[in-house]
Amino acid sequence: MEGLFSALIPFILVGGLMWFFMIRPQKKRQEEQQKMLDSLQPGDAIQTIGGLHGIVDEVDRTNGRIVLDCEGIYLTFERRAVATITKKVGEVPTVPEENLGTNEPDVTDEN
Repeated sequence: MEGLFSALIPFILVGGLMWFFMIRPQKKRQEEQQKMLDSLQPGDAIQTIGGLHGIVDEVDRTNGRIVLDCEGIYLTFERRAVATITKKVGEVPTVPEENLGTNEPDVTDEN
């Protein structure tokens, strides 16, 4: 009986390691994705899993859908189709440091 228990220890350890390195991070990513989807609000700039960029116009939490404004074209998507929020409402766009203090355009005239 003691030999059977010592033979099962490696299998138990491998199972525990698999859970720790594979399943646990996946759950964490799912929780972060759900938190991001719950924070969606009109005016957020998003990117869908298909690569479409748009501004959230409406959020229907009961049906799990959003309406995107893509330069005047309104499209309805499932909320879970949102890949990332590229800009939250009220977020100030950042200006690269090399452009600070210059009013000149970066275009050169080579004619």
